[in-house]
Amino acid sequence: MREDYAATVRGAPIRKEKVAAFLNAGTPAHLTGGGLYRSAAPPRGASSPHGAAPARRHRQQRRWATQVVISDELARRACAQRGLPPPDGLEPMRLLTVPETDVADLGSIVAAVLAHSPAARALLADLGREQHIPEPAVRDYYDRNRDRFLTPGALRRGVDPYDDPDPADLQPYRQVRDGIAQELLRAAARRAFFTWLDEARAGVEYAEGHEHPADPSHPDHEHRH
Repeated sequence: MREDYAATVRGAPIRKEKVAAFLNAGTPAHLTGGGLYRSAAPPRGASSPHGAAPARRHRQQRRWATQVVISDELARRACAQRGLPPPDGLEPMRLLTVPETDVADLGSIVAAVLAHSPAARALLADLGREQHIPEPAVRDYYDRNRDRFLTPGALRRGVDPYDDPDPADLQPYRQVRDGIAQELLRAAARRAFFTWLDEARAGVEYAEGHEHPADPSHPDHEHRH
């Protein structure tokens, strides 16, 4: 692999300068180095050379950014294979707000990919159109999560949703059914996206210093995604 390549995707190069450009765009610290990929402190009593922690943090940021750039490239290819219209915006490396809830639900890499990559969002939407949530699954969610469907009055009175509540204390199924179905469909689409990404990354080869942040083959890996 050439020295100026961060990785290859089935033989096609991803240049290091593209990864650097993404980092230089000002990716929020809570995604790269200020939170999720903050390097662990050295063991108590161990010495820590000046500058070691910032250098380690920078390596993790670079590895993290490589994953975002590669995922965008993989999504572009998947969209082309599926015959989807070219996503708006040829260059996804624009700073967008990434909600903290998405980071918690998806992990920082996937959350950033979906925020920055039009191709990834187009692919997610297409995967969502392939999902089907059967009616029994929607009803089962309603029955198992009654705490989410108490009426405001029942909440004020402290009604226990699992102690055979009065039907009047619950929002009727017909009123919340569509919202439940949309939530389950969204979750199914995200699971499909995770599966696709895991399989698509199998054909990626990384240059030294650009491995996945959670790759245990390098000494300062992080298990968080």
